[in-house]
Amino acid sequence: MKKIFIAGHNGMVGSAIYRKLKSSQNKIIVVDKKKLDLTNQSKVLFFFKKNKFDEVYLCAAKVGGIYANNSYPAEFIYNNIQIQNNCIHASYLTKVKRLLFLGSSCIYPKKPKIPIKEEYLLSSDLEKTNEMYAIAKISGLKMCKAYNKQFGTDFRSVMPTNLYGPNDNYHELNSHVIASFIRKIYIAKESNQKVFKMWGTGKPKREFLYSDDLADACVNIMKISKKKYIKIVGKDFQFLNIGSGKEISIKNLATLISKIIGYKGKFEYDTSKPDGTPRKLMDNSKIKKLRWKPRVSLEEGLKKTIKAFIFKS
Repeated sequence: MKKIFIAGHNGMVGSAIYRKLKSSQNKIIVVDKKKLDLTNQSKVLFFFKKNKFDEVYLCAAKVGGIYANNSYPAEFIYNNIQIQNNCIHASYLTKVKRLLFLGSSCIYPKKPKIPIKEEYLLSSDLEKTNEMYAIAKISGLKMCKAYNKQFGTDFRSVMPTNLYGPNDNYHELNSHVIASFIRKIYIAKESNQKVFKMWGTGKPKREFLYSDDLADACVNIMKISKKKYIKIVGKDFQFLNIGSGKEISIKNLATLISKIIGYKGKFEYDTSKPDGTPRKLMDNSKIKKLRWKPRVSLEEGLKKTIKAFIFKS
């Protein structure tokens, strides 16, 4: 029986991994952020020494959409680097056998070749609207690589595409695109708004992955041997893209969400607001070597997510 710590279990990704693992014979440890501040180095190390984990899923992070990243850049870089540093270093000091670090597709350049391969990391400038978050995440995966090289640890990293699912953040200003659309379109329907306004042109395309599909991929990646993992990812990069392999325009995404919710108003576009990266379709050839593929279609996942949102509202 393994002792597994899920950092960030209340978040969208952490809760999905918890759902995936809770039926196993392993002992799953979670802790509320009110009881353990992951930015506090001494408290994190004490917690790790006390529990002596076998595996760690590092899902905890400060996350948000374009507005949040633009408004709180210092918090995004400081908090995320602190959380990563503390959990990764404590895992090394307490001899955690295996760690999985959750990154983000925003680590890649603003205008990369499509589909985006792992080796495109740091090949050109980052997207300015989420630069600080991206730098923090790049630091995390590089830290895992450095510890593996110097200390022989087994710290793994995955770079998921844009995610959605239950327990997403639906904050009015700080949410990601799907959560933001669900909340705003639902409100538009309930208040009989004739027009729904969105940022940008609606033309950028995005790839989306349901959170339970990501959890399935993460658990599968943690099950394979260190030798097999290195063979798949390669010694130079040591991280894996995880995506659906499909993309949709922001305009068509809003249309699909409106259809599911039953909103029949018109769309207006505020072109004075930024679009962000034009495309972010990931290359998933390495993860396919594990014979993994997503099971939940975008429409099916949106229906589940919207149902969970309405139930909580």
